[in-house]
Order: sequence, then structure tokens, then C-alpha cells
Amino acid sequence: MAHRLTVIGTGYLGATHAACMADLGFEVVGLDTDAAKVDRLAAGDLPFYEPGLEPILRRNLAAGRLRFTTSYDEAAEFGDVHFVCVGTPQKRGEYAADLTYVDAVIEELAPRLHRPCLVVGKSTVPVGTAARLAARLAELAPAGGDAVLAWNPEFLREGYAVEDTLHPDRIVAGVPDDQGAAERAEKVLREIYSSMIGEGVPFIVADYATAELVKVAANAFLATKISFINAMAEVCEAAHADVTKLSLALSYDDRIGGKFLGPGLGFGGGCLPKDIRAFMARAGELGVDQALTFLREVDEINIRRRIRMVDLARELLGGSFAGRTVGVLGAAFKPNSDDVRDSPALDVASTIHAQGGAVTVYDPQAMDNARRAHPELTYGASVQDAARGAHVVLLLTEWRQFRDLDPADLAGVVAERNIVDGRNALDPELWRAAGWTYRALGRP
Repeated sequence: MAHRLTVIGTGYLGATHAACMADLGFEVVGLDTDAAKVDRLAAGDLPFYEPGLEPILRRNLAAGRLRFTTSYDEAAEFGDVHFVCVGTPQKRGEYAADLTYVDAVIEELAPRLHRPCLVVGKSTVPVGTAARLAARLAELAPAGGDAVLAWNPEFLREGYAVEDTLHPDRIVAGVPDDQGAAERAEKVLREIYSSMIGEGVPFIVADYATAELVKVAANAFLATKISFINAMAEVCEAAHADVTKLSLALSYDDRIGGKFLGPGLGFGGGCLPKDIRAFMARAGELGVDQALTFLREVDEINIRRRIRMVDLARELLGGSFAGRTVGVLGAAFKPNSDDVRDSPALDVASTIHAQGGAVTVYDPQAMDNARRAHPELTYGASVQDAARGAHVVLLLTEWRQFRDLDPADLAGVVAERNIVDGRNALDPELWRAAGWTYRALGRP
């Protein structure tokens, strides 16, 4: 008999996991304490933007394989496997991860587990969390040792989450030390992911701590690679070199590769910044903080790119934003997403606003979230709206429609033809030929 799945937490990770698991043929119940979110999902309405996910959600609701609830009783009674997909945000005022939501799931779910089941953590957590939660699960669950915990980290990229869920590049299963429990957990996870394993996706079995570290180590490496090329951009600006050509030349070295080697405004979002900070905090608790001191510089390089972007725009305007109009293209932290958490684009826009600039922002998907996060800014209904009367235009999120802009079209609405390319996404020759002053991070 096929396993019945619950997914606890229906944010970005949980809603995606629930819909995709249902699409693989499993019966799935999504659980969230936010009744409004549950109602939206049950109506087939995604509370965030993710390409390709809404049709999967609606298809599986209609087929009866997927439903949503606010009831822990219902989820515990229904599920054989419970996926924990709640958030682990950065604690206010410190680097460490806030595990309130993860802990709350175990406290609520465990006392309701009366029969054999597997609880599977997918949330990104500091190393050592799974062992602590496993002990609490054993303490609280009426099923005792028949309620087993596994850790199965997620590796979703926003904008590609459906592909990454259904066709991941690897599956990691963190299992308990107890051999019997470990074998049960591995068997169940292999059954759930059998279609992917059948496609040749590597399935790696590890202890809890290693499984927890895979996710944060991957994010730390990606953040380091992004900050490395942006550090090279700082050097290129001082040396009058071109960081885009440097990056291209480096990308042909197969030891380095071109992925995540795009120079520009740096990283943001709800994962990389808070995950590398939580990793540093946990290393400090473990007494190995020196091992990760380089991540502090990775973080600082990333923030410096935003400051440099503001400086470049101000230089183009003769040294002051006062009385000047600035058009900002982009609000999401990356294209194909409406996520504005720690968005470099909005950080730059709000800094310019604070320095006296009249800022108008446009983004194809993130306008509602941007307005909520930064109500002090003005928002346009189109690229032309954002650029109208602008003394400088900033490209801060590399949406395809921004990359494909015609410089002659845009020239008709601006006050002055100044553009700063924060993502090295445009062709400088094309823009300069159309009479624009073109500047970019890390280029002469």
C-alpha cells in the first residue's frame, strides 16, 4: 500500500513539496496553522509566484490526491510519513536561526502519533537539531520507538522549484544511529523517491549531522562563489578591467565552472543570507568559529555591492540624488520569483529614497510584496512608468523583459539617458550606440 503523506508548513517549500508529491501519485494532506493560507491553497490559489506550480496544485486538488487542513489531529491520523517544511528565519538581533516553528511542529505532532510512522525534516536547521528533535519525538510520541525521525534537506532554487522537486540532483537521507530505525527510515524514503532513484538520481544515506550540514555547506559554497566574483569586480573597477570578461575566462576552467560566477549586485532572498549567518553562529557554539570566519567577509562583500551600486548612480547624477528622479527595474531578489526577502534591489531603492531621490520601482511579479515591505517607495505599472522622467535608470533584477529592452524605446520616456546595470545583463555597446551613458558593477 502506498504511503500517505502529510506536509507540515505550506510556505514556499511546503506547498511545492505537497503539490509535487501528489503529482507523483501520493495522497497528500498539507497542514498549516495559517487558516487564510490553507483556504487559498485549497482554492487552488498559490500565495507566492513560482513558474509551473499552480497548474500542478490545481490538477491534484481536482484529482482528490491533495487537500489542506489546519488540524494536527487530522494530519496525524492520516499520515504515514510527515514532512516538516516550516521556516527557520534569522533571530531578531543575532545571526542564529530561530527554531520556534520546527520545535512547535514536534510539540504538536508527536503526542498525536499512535502508530508506526516516519517524521521527515526538510527545513534548513543548524547541525545538532535533528538529534535533539529525535529525542523529543521519542519522549512525546505514544508510538514510542515506532515513530522515527529522518532528515531530508531540500535544495530548491526559487524559479526552478518544480524541476528541483521532481528531478533533484541528489537526495540526502539523514537517519538515526539505531540500526533498525535507520533501515526503516531508509526503506520508506527509497520507496517515496523511487521514481527519482529510478532516473539515476544519487541517493546518499548519512547520519543526522552530515545531512544537516549538506544543505548549509552547499549554501555557504554558493554564497562564497558569488562573493568571490564580486570581490574580483571591486579589483576590476580599481584596475580598469572588465569583470564580465574575467568571469567568462574563468568559467572555461572545469575546476571552477561558470555557475554562480555572475558578477553584479550579489545575493539576497530568504535562504543564502540567513543560512550563512546561522552557520557561523552554530560554528561558534561548537567552538569552531575560526573555520567559518571567511563567511563574514563573504557576507560583507555582498553588502558592499549594494553600497557601490548607490555610489555609481549618485556619481552619474553629479554627486547628489536631491531633486533627481530614479527609475528602478526590479524588486524581487532574483528573476522568476516574487520573493523580496533581503532583496538587493529594494535595499538599493530604499537607500536612494533615504538620500533624497524620487524613486519609482517596477517588477513583473513582486509589486505587492515590495509595497508591503517598502511602502515609502513609489511603484509604476510598467517599465515605462518606472523610467518616466528619470535622470538615471537602474537595472537591479535580471528579468528577461529587462534584458530584452530596446534602448531607443526607453530613451523616449527618460529625462536623461543614464543607465546603471546592476546585473551585467545588458549589452553596453547597444546602449551606448543609442546615446546612453552606460555603467555597470566591475566594468570600465
